[in-house]
Amino acid sequence: MTKSKKSDKGVVLRFSEHERKRVDEFESDLDALFKLPLAEFTGWRNVLAAQLKKSGRGDEAARVKALAKPSVSAWAVNQLYWNHRTVFEQLIASGERFQKAQTSRSSGKAADMREALEARRAAITQLSDLATSLLRDADQNPSLDTIRRITTTLEGMSAYAQRSDGPRAGRLTHDVDPPGFESLASFVLGATKQTAEGRQQKADNRKQAASAAKQVPQVEETRKEKIAAAKVSLQKAKNSLTRARARAESLAAAQKKADAEAKKAEKHRRDAEASLEKAKAASEDAAQRARNVAVEVEESTKSVNDAESAVQTTTKELESLLRKS
Repeated sequence: MTKSKKSDKGVVLRFSEHERKRVDEFESDLDALFKLPLAEFTGWRNVLAAQLKKSGRGDEAARVKALAKPSVSAWAVNQLYWNHRTVFEQLIASGERFQKAQTSRSSGKAADMREALEARRAAITQLSDLATSLLRDADQNPSLDTIRRITTTLEGMSAYAQRSDGPRAGRLTHDVDPPGFESLASFVLGATKQTAEGRQQKADNRKQAASAAKQVPQVEETRKEKIAAAKVSLQKAKNSLTRARARAESLAAAQKKADAEAKKAEKHRRDAEASLEKAKAASEDAAQRARNVAVEVEESTKSVNDAESAVQTTTKELESLLRKS
């Protein structure tokens, strides 16, 4: 059984079922490699390359051997793709909607672009939170810089959603830089310009249309300044969000430690109270024994006094008898 595929030059390539299966298995092995914990990547990459070379698949072995170990941030984005696919696909879909809105000529173009950007922002926020937990579970440090690079890569993945030359999700080895913010500004400005031109075409007064046309550069310049300011504000907001998350995580850890210390102190208090109760009982027993001994001593002293008195009386009687004899 064979399967046909047409190459870029129009040549029809025919793959046997065995060859197609081999290709599928190779792609599956690559996916499995990028799903591994980061610390295991290099070792298993070398094992896979050696196995391929041993089986006579030198080209595939060289391709595997050339794979770079992912950075921590790239590895985290790969894991988001493999383990949180629903949210990841929401991010990609928002990027596709934004790109589709850019090429649209509908009157609601600007609104569609804003809606797509809001959806992308929500998906990136959720994925950033998931990445923080994922890194912590993997004993990796979710530092502010790492989270920033993850967020940037997610933005890049969204921006390259419909481009054939974009990075492959799940197999990143390095961070992805999204297209420049200026390109986004040009799309927004283009949409504004088209709206202004539509209004001008409907205007009956050519003088007013010309005047409006003269004002367009100034409006665009003002909008560029606003976009630049928005870019700075957005970056500051992202930095503030990252710091707030880090602060919340630090406070949560401090609270957990304080709770543990409080439990330990409470146990010590209960133990001390129990020891105090035992000491009080022992003290009361000792006091009672002391009182009992005191009574016995008093009775013994009285007995001694009585005995001494009896001895004296008997002695006197004996002396008196001896004198009479």
